[in-house]
Amino acid sequence: MMEKVETGRDVLKENTIIDEWATVKAPAPPELKPVTVDPKTTAFLILDIQQQNCNLESRPRCVASVPKIRILLNEARAKGMPVAYSLTRQGSVTDILQEVAPLEGEPVVKTGADKFYNTDLEKILRDRGVETVILVGTAAHGAVLNTATGAAFRGFKVIVPVDGMTADLYAEQYTAWHLVNGPGTRAETTLTRFSLIQF
Repeated sequence: MMEKVETGRDVLKENTIIDEWATVKAPAPPELKPVTVDPKTTAFLILDIQQQNCNLESRPRCVASVPKIRILLNEARAKGMPVAYSLTRQGSVTDILQEVAPLEGEPVVKTGADKFYNTDLEKILRDRGVETVILVGTAAHGAVLNTATGAAFRGFKVIVPVDGMTADLYAEQYTAWHLVNGPGTRAETTLTRFSLIQF
């Protein structure tokens, strides 16, 4: 019969973040900054704006963002800015909401949360001379956060209009905080809003 070894783990009283969850106070909101972009070296990436996850039942904040995304999309196309799209693993091009659907020739990649993972998104951008990406989409804490991080890790400057990244309020708040505080993203990311983007 094995002798019981006393580890002392049962008497440790350290509180974890789970224990202290209700005591956390949200930090001050990050500053939204005006940006001026060069359409020749900037791409507009529209991430996972699909019927399955951008609808009034599951994500009404996404639906509300679509008219704003469409306005910037029209301006970007008029200026000759490259536009690219992403889909979730289960999505198809026909699932993209019609108001912001891709035109013929605009690339669409399909993968999980980081749209660079196992896709040719980086090559698409490099081939067009892109140095900066404007990211919008859903979910904020999925496609937007992970693709922004992937872009920053690859040396792209990242612009995220907060009125174009959607989820629930907590996820949007967390994502905004992470983008300007995370070690991989903070030096490369600018948070803004659609009305502060100039060409």
